[in-house]
Amino acid sequence: MSYPMTCRTIFTLLLAPLISLSAAEKTVSDFQHLVRTETWEEKWPETRAITAEVWTLAMQAVLEAQTTLHIPARELPYYLDGPLVLKSGQKLTADPKAEIRLKPGSNTCMVRNENVVGFADQAVPADTQPDTDITIEGGIWTTLSSTGSESNGNPRGASARQNAIHGTHGVILLQNVRRVTVRNITVRQSRAFAVHLGNVREFTVDGVTLEAHRRDGVHINGPASDGLIRNVRGVSHDDTVALNAWEWKNYAPSYGAIHHIVIEDVSGAPEGIPSANSIRLLPGVKRFSDGTTLDCPIHDITLRRITHITEFKLYNQPNLELGRDKDFSIGVGTLKNLRFEDLVFHRPGKIEIHADLDGFTLQNATLASNTRLIAIGPKSQTYKPGPDPVRWVEIFSPDLGCTVRNLRVSGVRLQGATTDLPPDQVIHVIEQKPNPDYPKTTPRGGTGKGVWIR
Repeated sequence: MSYPMTCRTIFTLLLAPLISLSAAEKTVSDFQHLVRTETWEEKWPETRAITAEVWTLAMQAVLEAQTTLHIPARELPYYLDGPLVLKSGQKLTADPKAEIRLKPGSNTCMVRNENVVGFADQAVPADTQPDTDITIEGGIWTTLSSTGSESNGNPRGASARQNAIHGTHGVILLQNVRRVTVRNITVRQSRAFAVHLGNVREFTVDGVTLEAHRRDGVHINGPASDGLIRNVRGVSHDDTVALNAWEWKNYAPSYGAIHHIVIEDVSGAPEGIPSANSIRLLPGVKRFSDGTTLDCPIHDITLRRITHITEFKLYNQPNLELGRDKDFSIGVGTLKNLRFEDLVFHRPGKIEIHADLDGFTLQNATLASNTRLIAIGPKSQTYKPGPDPVRWVEIFSPDLGCTVRNLRVSGVRLQGATTDLPPDQVIHVIEQKPNPDYPKTTPRGGTGKGVWIR
């Protein structure tokens, strides 16, 4: 005897809708019940009463249910009151027009990886169980730094509201990671670094637009290697890109060498728009509290197709925020095998070297004025927090010398010129001298000098 339908078939048919439902992608609307409506004040700069939805729990619930989260565009912004946390293998995407805001007083990053581990007082050990294969793409992200002096209670991009890892300071924070990608994001009016990475290998940052941004754009702390930073542009009131192997300790979750990085297609703000328009490479030697030291060199770095950047900072700089005598590199740092290609200066620009450097190639640069592009040696500048000279502070390290070897320059021309400038018209070697009229005139000067070994 045969039956038209077996028990297994009937069970499959009954279960099919449930299987289909469980396999369906979750969306933020599936967790609408976790969205809170709250009221608070924001300053723009006038004070406004805001009633809005806080989406942190709903968005995190999607990430707990599956490996992907998509934030669709809508007329109203989404608010977060803490970071969205991504585990290994997860991907967060947002519509290019979706605006995500950090609720005032949250004082954290907006997205981070799960296993953030800090090593503020020791070298990073070999195995830190990093998070891997994380992608963040799209969206407009802001911590509501509505003016140059107003942060709306979000001055710090910390990893968490409580027990944050020391030195974390990003809108997007990826620290202790491998194989991560940040792509096509806009960071608007934020006090923390737009993208803060550290203890990172095999990373890509491709497409960061900075809108009235208050701090660094892409900021890398060592150890870091095998990375690509591309298509970073816009207005930043600090470094557009920074590779800081040594670092001021209030912004460093870790220290170590930075190497094998490509930085390309970077553009600062056009002429007439206030912006720092700078790129920093900061090597050094870190001394930990137990007296041990860690060399933090930078080597094998390529920068190419860079425009509207007027200052390349390859110099030593103690920590003025905490006191230059309390946090400084033990001597100048070391740089090796740097390559700069296809630089275009629309205003007078400079590449300032105050580090021991072995191997520097500059190929093809267009200058806006006939000023020497490359300076070798220590800087001196006086910070004046008030009229009393007793409180004045030297910003740099004018008593430390440096040596540069294997420097090659070619294809440096003035705009519209058909011939290259000779190296002696491109390179300037600095020798500091004490200023006998200080503090009547500034800066103080010093005793350090640059040495160019040809």
